[in-house]
Amino acid sequence: RNIVFLLADDLRSDALGCMGHPFVQTPNIDALARRGMTFTNAFVTTSICVASRANILTGQYMAKNGIVDFADRISELAWEGTYPAVLRTAGYRTGFVGKFGIGNDEYVNSRASKFDYWRGRGGQGGTEFIEPDGVHTTARFGEQALEFLRQQSAERPFCLSVSFNAPHARDGRPREFTPDPRDEQLYANTLVPRPALATQEAFQRLPSSVQTSEGRKRWEKRFATEEQRQATVRDYLRLITGLDREVGRIVAKLKAHRLLDNTIIVFTSDNGFALGERVLADKWFAYEEDIRVPLIMAGPGIHAGRSSDCALSIDIAPTLLESTGITVPKGMQGQSLLPVLRTGRTPSGWRREFYYEHRTLPKIIPPCEAVRGERFKYIRWLEPGKGHAEELYDLRKDPLETRNLASERNRARLVLHQRALCDRLKADAAR
Repeated sequence: RNIVFLLADDLRSDALGCMGHPFVQTPNIDALARRGMTFTNAFVTTSICVASRANILTGQYMAKNGIVDFADRISELAWEGTYPAVLRTAGYRTGFVGKFGIGNDEYVNSRASKFDYWRGRGGQGGTEFIEPDGVHTTARFGEQALEFLRQQSAERPFCLSVSFNAPHARDGRPREFTPDPRDEQLYANTLVPRPALATQEAFQRLPSSVQTSEGRKRWEKRFATEEQRQATVRDYLRLITGLDREVGRIVAKLKAHRLLDNTIIVFTSDNGFALGERVLADKWFAYEEDIRVPLIMAGPGIHAGRSSDCALSIDIAPTLLESTGITVPKGMQGQSLLPVLRTGRTPSGWRREFYYEHRTLPKIIPPCEAVRGERFKYIRWLEPGKGHAEELYDLRKDPLETRNLASERNRARLVLHQRALCDRLKADAAR
């Protein structure tokens, strides 16, 4: 089995046609979803680029792999347990294209020797979306993926990881979501609906530390006026359509080289993204718009359909390895999704809740941890010296998370249960 792993950057779960968006144009990703399995309840275990990407590579929670800050590195010993390293040891030709997202430039450059084909980049994968030669970075990464495939021989299996830096903003630039010029006119006459949670009432329900966080400051730059909001979201969607075009080119190249029928393709994102919900921008928090991601897997032996089973970012690495018949390292904490992919049915004993953690950049983003279950979500804020502010939501009755049950007297027993569950899952994550 060959593998193509496609990672978007800050792509929220509902921003694809196959996930219900009313007008975004993503025909190639939608076609991939029709061929394979779409997980409608896929989540990240932390919602920020560096830590989430480390979780994907290692199949581990942040609490175990220790990648919290942008300067942190995966040790050489730990690297040997990542999915690209395990596959390469097993004889796979491995390639990496795009935003690596972990460590400083020196560390990123040192990863070149860990792959057979390396076009990885440090930082955000480029300070601008438009390269000096006028090519959009999304198209550049797509072309490099095609170069890898053109060089591929039929005798050796491969794993190609393509890490796009779209639709992540170029933070602080005059136009933060600059699209490919070919997509400039897309959605120009389409009115973008306002999110139901883009209200002052939702904002006032937030803890004070969140109200003054970086999420609020970025909202002021992108969504403070209706004109800003329309322009920002249209550009965000244009970037997604540009990414979809490259997905189509990669699939077409696989087909042309007669590799498609023996290749597992995975498409997902490193975290979600708030488009003005709660009067916030970006990700980081444990709310649904931040932690939900698209997850599509297609290829030989994969059942076509949709699954509502809880799938996590840490499940990707063990799934890729098991799908090739390689033994999953004991250090990986995720669960292989292969039983779901093969049958479309929920395996016995599948998880019903998971632990979420965020501790990156605590000076501008208040740290928190959470338990997200089938029905309830419990959030605990971890500001030093300020105690543990808590939130509790009944997702079945309140999917938008508008009524915090944590302080209601008749919910005291449930809050105690959720606290204990969070403590237990936190301890498990660190093992």
